[in-house]
Amino acid sequence: MSRSFPSEKLVDDFSTVLNEAESLLHEAATETGEKARDLRHQIEGKLAMAKMRLQEVEGQLADRARIYARATDDFVHDRPWQAVGIAAAIGLVLGLLIARR
Repeated sequence: MSRSFPSEKLVDDFSTVLNEAESLLHEAATETGEKARDLRHQIEGKLAMAKMRLQEVEGQLADRARIYARATDDFVHDRPWQAVGIAAAIGLVLGLLIARR
């Protein structure tokens, strides 16, 4: 079972929006006129740049997530009782916060 970070959801949503916009752009290709064609080319270029940037951010987020996961895994294996204590303390604090509401 894989969990995704909120930022990964944002990346997925942004990617979906870009794909839909690109589809709409291709549908609009039936428009006529030199100006309409130039505008479509500009939009295609901007969409391509946005997609590339999105892929970069997605890669950076995945790399960062792997680093954090590895660090957490190493910590838990090196200090299992300390990890259990930290988890219990976090659970206690969250329980108290939820009970106050």
